[in-house]
Formats: sequence, C-alpha cells, structure tokens
Amino acid sequence: MTQRNTKEQGDTKTRTRVEKPRMYKVLLYNDDYTTMEFVVFVLETVFRHGPAAATRIMLSIHKSGVGVAGVYTKDIAETRVDQVLKVARENGHPLQCTMEPE
Repeated sequence: MTQRNTKEQGDTKTRTRVEKPRMYKVLLYNDDYTTMEFVVFVLETVFRHGPAAATRIMLSIHKSGVGVAGVYTKDIAETRVDQVLKVARENGHPLQCTMEPE
C-alpha cells in the first residue's frame, strides 16, 4: 500500500523558462592599410578559424568591405572585439572591428 502526500494537492508547480541568450555578430571591416595576411592571422588567432576558413572570410571582407568573423553571446563578442582592436593597434594596423545583434 502506498501513501500519498495530501499536501501536494494544493501546491502549484512552477517552471522556470530559460531563453537562449541574444547572439551578436562580430564584424571586421576592409581598409586600404591592413594586410590580408594580418586579417587571416586575426581570424586564426582571435576567432580560432582554420587557415582555409580564415582565408575565405578574409576574401569576403576584402570584396564586400565587411564580413562576419563570428557569432557569439554578448560578453564573448565584446571580448573578441577588444582583442582584435588591441592586437591590431599593437601591430600598427587600423583594422576596425564592431559587433551588432544578430
């Protein structure tokens, strides 16, 4: 014989709904001074793309003027933008990097 807890009858169950975080695109912009090799370097080191993907993204940026380097949550996207700007300045490149909601 099983016992039932009578207190459960009046209790209300609540569920917490967890929403996915908003995602942000990290954008790199073409300029006349930053070398293609440096953009590939940034894509490989900061964004962890392989050589083929980094070259493909760099060529897209070169042709269209802007390209998506990656899509991340807000905190990670902000960190990536800061890392790109820091490494670009340290190496004397005016490479621009921003983020926008996806």
